[in-house]
Amino acid sequence: MTAAAPTLVNPEDLVRLYGDVPHLGTFRLRAVNLSWRGPTVTLRVDLSAFPAAVPPEWEGAGVDTVQCHFQFHAVEDFALEEWAPPVPSASFTAEPLGRDRRMRVRVRGAGADLGFTSHESVHVGHVSAFGIAPDGTDGGPHLFLRPLDRKRFATVPAPEEKTFHERV
Repeated sequence: MTAAAPTLVNPEDLVRLYGDVPHLGTFRLRAVNLSWRGPTVTLRVDLSAFPAAVPPEWEGAGVDTVQCHFQFHAVEDFALEEWAPPVPSASFTAEPLGRDRRMRVRVRGAGADLGFTSHESVHVGHVSAFGIAPDGTDGGPHLFLRPLDRKRFATVPAPEEKTFHERV
């Protein structure tokens, strides 16, 4: 994430994989979930780099992409100017507004243009690895990092599964 990066509330999973929080200025945007609770916006993204060292259960499993959710809270001024997935590459910027720990978020790429303001704290969740399909889709098996996700999900569930898409 660029500019004065937002504060990742729980970066432990990303740090475990990458040694630090990886560069988040570009990613593949998979989904945008809006929830009136909070109100929140959750972005499901594929990170632009795969970690050099992976958990043992990922070794030899044919995975080559890391996916996760970024959840933004206290969202206002949401504007979705374009949404025509797939969005193979999107740029992400977050600029502090200088008041009340708020920031302006922009995500732009071929097929997506969205912006909103939110609190600077961002939650990370549902970190998984999968083998990207030749057509760029992610519908196959996912190996989730957290035990609860691993127990409940073998793939990304349908959009109506609110416990997955609205909670990180």
